[in-house]
Amino acid sequence: MYFMISFYLLTISLILFFSSLIFILFNIKILIKINIMKFMSFNMEFIMFIDWMSLIFISVVFMISSMVLIYSMEYMYNHIYIERFMKLIMIFFLSMMLMIISPNMLSMLFGWDGLGLSSYCLIIFYQNKKTFNSGMITILMNRIGDINILIMISLLINFNSMNFLFLKNYNNIIMVMIMMAAITKSAQIPFSTWLPLAMAAPTPVSSLVHSSTLVTAGIYLLIRLSYLLNKKFLMMLMFISLWTMLLASSTAMFEFDLKKIIALSTLSQLALMFLSISMNLSLLSFFHLITHAMFKSLLFLCSGIIIHNYFNNQDIRMISMMNYNMPLINMIFNIASLTLCGMPFLSGFYSKDLIIEFFNMNNMNSFTFNLMYVCMMMTTIYSFRLIYYISMKSTKMIYFNKFYSSNKMNYSIYLLFLFSMFYGSMMNWILINSMNLIILNIKMKILIWKLMINGVMMIVYLSMKMKLNKIMIKFWYWLNYLWFLNNMFKKSKMNLFKMNLNMNLIEMMWLEYLSSKKLIYMMFKFNKNKNFNKLNFSIIMTFISYIIIIMFLF
Repeated sequence: MYFMISFYLLTISLILFFSSLIFILFNIKILIKINIMKFMSFNMEFIMFIDWMSLIFISVVFMISSMVLIYSMEYMYNHIYIERFMKLIMIFFLSMMLMIISPNMLSMLFGWDGLGLSSYCLIIFYQNKKTFNSGMITILMNRIGDINILIMISLLINFNSMNFLFLKNYNNIIMVMIMMAAITKSAQIPFSTWLPLAMAAPTPVSSLVHSSTLVTAGIYLLIRLSYLLNKKFLMMLMFISLWTMLLASSTAMFEFDLKKIIALSTLSQLALMFLSISMNLSLLSFFHLITHAMFKSLLFLCSGIIIHNYFNNQDIRMISMMNYNMPLINMIFNIASLTLCGMPFLSGFYSKDLIIEFFNMNNMNSFTFNLMYVCMMMTTIYSFRLIYYISMKSTKMIYFNKFYSSNKMNYSIYLLFLFSMFYGSMMNWILINSMNLIILNIKMKILIWKLMINGVMMIVYLSMKMKLNKIMIKFWYWLNYLWFLNNMFKKSKMNLFKMNLNMNLIEMMWLEYLSSKKLIYMMFKFNKNKNFNKLNFSIIMTFISYIIIIMFLF
C-alpha cells in the first residue's frame, strides 16, 4: 500500500513540476477562496494561492516524501508500530503542503500547527527519556512562534481580513511577529537548541524534517513576505543569520555524531538563506532552499544506511573505510558532502555562488565581510572532515560483519542522487532567466576558492598535529553545548524561576493586579479617552498578554 502511495506522490511531483514551467512561462496565478462562516463584517475564509513558487516547492516536498516512504518501508520493517510511523509521516508532509498554498493566516495556522504537533510525535517515536526531553524542547520552542502567529491573527482582525495582501498597511508590529515565528521555526539564534536535539527521531524523519518541511517553513514564510521588510528588519536579520552560521559551522567542526554534523550543516545553510533574504535576494533564497532540500535528504538517507551497517553507531571515529565496505554509498555520500560545501559544478554551487557574489557586490563593513567568509571556510572544513573520517581514516576497531544493502533503500538514494547532481543546474536555467550583471575583480572572484583550499589544508593539518590539552577540552565542551545555549534552555539554577518558592508572591501581586476586574477598569478608563481606537486597544491587549505568557512560562 505504501509503495503505491509513494508512486502516486512521485507522479504528482513530476506533474506539479511540469505545471510550474507553464505557470512561469505564462505568469499564471490561481486564487481559490472558500467561505467557511461570516460573523458580522468579518469573513472566515479558507484560501489557496497557487503560483510557480508553490508548485515547485510542493513538487520537491512530494518527491522527497515519496523517497522517504520507500526508504522507511525497509528501515522500519521490524518495528511494531510501522503503521503509526507511516501515517504520521503522511500527516507531516500534508501539513507542509497546506502551509505552502495558504496566503491566509488562519488557513496557514492549520498547516503550521500540524507541522509542530506531528514533528513532536515523530521525535518521541522511540519513547525513551532522551527522545521525550528532545521532543519537549522542540515543541516548546516552536510554541513561541505559534504564539506570535496567534497574536498576529488577533491584530489582523482589525482589518476584517487575514490575507497577506493587507499587511502592507500596517507592517511594523506584524513584521516583528512574523520574524519571531520564522526564527523559531527555522532554529536561528537564540532558538537553535532544538534542531540538533531533533536528531533523536528516526533517520527518515530527520531526512524529511531537515530538508523540505519543518525547518523550511519559517524561511518560506519570510520569502513570501520579504517585500514588507524595511532596512532595520533586514539589518537585524543579517546579523542573526551571520551569528547562527558561525555557531553552526564552529560546532560542526568539532562534533563527532554523524547525524548532528548533518543537522548543524542544515542550520548553517538555513542561516545562508536568511542572509540572502536580508540582502533582498528572496528568489536566490528560494533557489538555494530547493537545491539544499535535495542533497540534504540524500545525506540523511545515506547516513541511515551507514548507521544500520555499523551496529547503530553514530560516532564518526568508529565509522571508517567505507570505500572498501560500501563503495557505492560512500561515493554518493561524498558527492553530497561536496555539494554541501559548494563544489563546482554540483547542485549546491549554482545557488551558493550567486549568493556569495551578490554579497561581495554590496558595500558591507569589514566585520560582516570577514565573518561571512570565515563561516564559508568552516563549511568546507567540516564537509572535508566528514569525508576524511568516513572514507580515509583507518580505525583500530575491526568489524566482522556482512554489510546489509536493500533494494528499497538503495532505489530512493539513487533517484535522489540524480536530482542532487542535476537539479541545481536545471533550476538555474528555469529560475535565473535574466542576465545578472556581477562586477567583481579577480581577487574577489577567487577569494572563496582560496578559502576552500585553505580549509582542506587546515583539516589535514589538524587531523595530524592537533593534541588535546585543558584549553582545547574546555573549548570543545563549549562548542559541544552550542555555546552553552543547551544549558540555558534546558534548566535554570536561579531561585527566581522556581514556582514552589514564588507561587504566593505571584498570586498576591501580579495576578491580583491583572485580574478580570482590573482589566475591565482599565478598558473603561481608556474608552473615555477620545484618541483611543481599536488599534491602540489591540496593542495594549497584546502587551498585557505577553506579560501573562512570560509570567506563566517560568
